Amino acid sequence: MNHHVRFCVLLLALLPPPAAAAVSRRERKNVLFIVADDLRTSLGCYGDPVVKSPNIDQLASKSQVFLNAYAQQAVCAPSRTSMLTSRRPDTTRLYDFNSYWRVHSGNYTTLPQYFKSRGYFAASVGKVFHPGIASNYSDDYPYSWSIPAYHPASFHFEKKKMCKGEDGKLHANLLCAVNVTEQPGGTLPDLESTDEAVGLLKSWANDRVPFFLAVGFHKPHIPFRIPQEYLSLYPLEEMTLAPDPNVPKLLPPVAYNPWTDVRRRDDVQKLNISFPYGPIPKDFQLRLRQHYYAAVSYMDAQVGRLLSTLDDLRLADDTMVVFTSDHGWSLGEHGEWAKYSNFDVSTRVPLIFYVPGVTTRPDLLGASPFPFSDALTKSEYSFKNDKVRRNVVELVDVFPTVAYMAGLRAPAPCADVSFQEELCTEGDNLAYTFRRRERGEDEEAVSFSQYPRPADTPQVNSDLPDLQDIKVMGYSIRTWDYRYTLWLGFNPKTFQVNVTDVHAGELYMLADDPGQDKNVYSDTAHSVIMRKMTSLPHTVTLQTRMKLQLLYLTAGMKRNSGKA
Repeated sequence: MNHHVRFCVLLLALLPPPAAAAVSRRERKNVLFIVADDLRTSLGCYGDPVVKSPNIDQLASKSQVFLNAYAQQAVCAPSRTSMLTSRRPDTTRLYDFNSYWRVHSGNYTTLPQYFKSRGYFAASVGKVFHPGIASNYSDDYPYSWSIPAYHPASFHFEKKKMCKGEDGKLHANLLCAVNVTEQPGGTLPDLESTDEAVGLLKSWANDRVPFFLAVGFHKPHIPFRIPQEYLSLYPLEEMTLAPDPNVPKLLPPVAYNPWTDVRRRDDVQKLNISFPYGPIPKDFQLRLRQHYYAAVSYMDAQVGRLLSTLDDLRLADDTMVVFTSDHGWSLGEHGEWAKYSNFDVSTRVPLIFYVPGVTTRPDLLGASPFPFSDALTKSEYSFKNDKVRRNVVELVDVFPTVAYMAGLRAPAPCADVSFQEELCTEGDNLAYTFRRRERGEDEEAVSFSQYPRPADTPQVNSDLPDLQDIKVMGYSIRTWDYRYTLWLGFNPKTFQVNVTDVHAGELYMLADDPGQDKNVYSDTAHSVIMRKMTSLPHTVTLQTRMKLQLLYLTAGMKRNSGKA
C-alpha cells in the first residue's frame, strides 16, 4: 500500500467504534498463536470438500477468516522470520536457512518479544521460529521468550528410518503412517508438543500475568510420519489427482521447482523419476495426496486438544487465538510438489483470528465454545462461517494486527528503508477489518511474495539455493484479479535487484484461470512498459514499479479485448 493509504488505515485503526475500542481499554487478552507447517488452505472452512478438519472449522465459525492470505516466501525459515518480525525477506535478507537476522540485517523486534516487553509471559512450543542458525540455535531466546523454547524429543527420529516397508525393514520414507505405540517413546512430535502446551496452559490458568503461547505443529510437513488410523478417513479409491497435474506449456523454466526434498525419500527414489519434470506415477500421487490430507486431520486433532483445554480452564473468554501456517504446499498442481514457488498453492495460507468479545459473544447459557471433535469417530459435522474477508492480506500483517487486537499499540509503519529501525511493520494493521463489513474488491489490497533461483533452468538446488548461489529473484504480486510475477537478476553480495534484467515473466487472469495454468505474459508488451518505466525516479520501490506495470499490462489487455 502507498503511504497515503497506510495513513488512512492507521487513522481508522486509531479511531475504533465502541466494540473494538473496548479491546484496548479492557484487560489485555492472552494470546494462543498456532502455526502449522506446510499447511495450504486444505481445510473445510476454506471450502475444501475432501478434508476433515472439524476442530479448525469450529474455531473458524467463531472467528474472522481471511480467505486470501499470502506468505512472503514459500519456505520455512524466510517465511517465519518475515511473519514474526513483520519485515519482508528483502529486509531480513534471509532467503535460505543460513543466517540470523539480528546479525545479518538488523536487530528487529519480534512479535513474541513485543508482548514479552509489555509484561506478557511468552513461551514457544514446537516449531515456531525455524530452528538452527536462522534463530541463533536458540529459537531467539532470550529476546523472544521468557523461558527456553520447548522442542519435542521425538522429533529427533523424524528423518531417520522409522517407516516399515513392504520388505518388513525400516526406511526413511515419504509415506510413513505408523503405529504410534511402536515409535520411540510411544509418541510423535505433535502429540508431545500438544501435551507440553496443555501443561503450560494448566499451570497459568490462575495467573494474573497475561501469556503469549506460540505452538508450532510439525505436520503436515513431510515425511508423513503420522498415526496410521488417520488414513482411514481418506479411502484411496476416493482420492483424486490434482485438477491440473501437468506442467503448463508456457511456464518459464525458472519458475518450476523440482521438489528435490520429496525425491530424496527412500520410497520415492525407488520410483526412478526423471529430473526435473518427470511425473510421479499416478498411483503414488494418489497415496501422497491421501497422506497429506491424513496429516492435516491428525494436526487438526491436536488443535482441538488445545482449544478444548482453553474451554476446560475457562480461558476461552480471555484468550485470543490465531491460527495460520508458514506457507502452502503443492499437491501435484502444475506438475509440482512441495513449496518453493510463487503460485497460490505454495504462498496461500489459512489465517484465522478468534477474538472474544469481537468475533464472538459469550454464550449466556454457558455452552463450551470449543468442545473437542474427533474426526475418527464422528463422521458428520457442520459449522457456519459468517465472518470472512476475501480481499488480499499478507503474513507481514499478522504482527500489528495481533498486537492491536490483544490490546497493545500496533507498531508504526516502516520507512521504505528500515534496517536501522528495531520496531516497525512492513505490513498493515487489519484491525479495521473486524469492524467494517467488506464491500467488494479493494484495489489497493495487494500481496508481495518472492522466491530465489540459482539459474534460469531447474537445478538440483533450485528449491533452496544458498544465498551466494542466488542469481534470479522471482517477485510476485497477487491482487483480487491477477497474479503477476517477474524473474529479475539479483546480486547476492549487494542484495540488489536489477529491475531492467528481466529473465522471465508470468501473468495469470484469475477470473478465467484460478489455477494459474495459462500464462498470458508477453515479452513484447512488457518491453513497451519497461520503456515507460525509465522515467520513474530510481527511488521508486520495486513493489510500486510492479503495481504500475500490472496496471499498464491489464489496461492494454482490456483495450484489446474491447476491440475484439
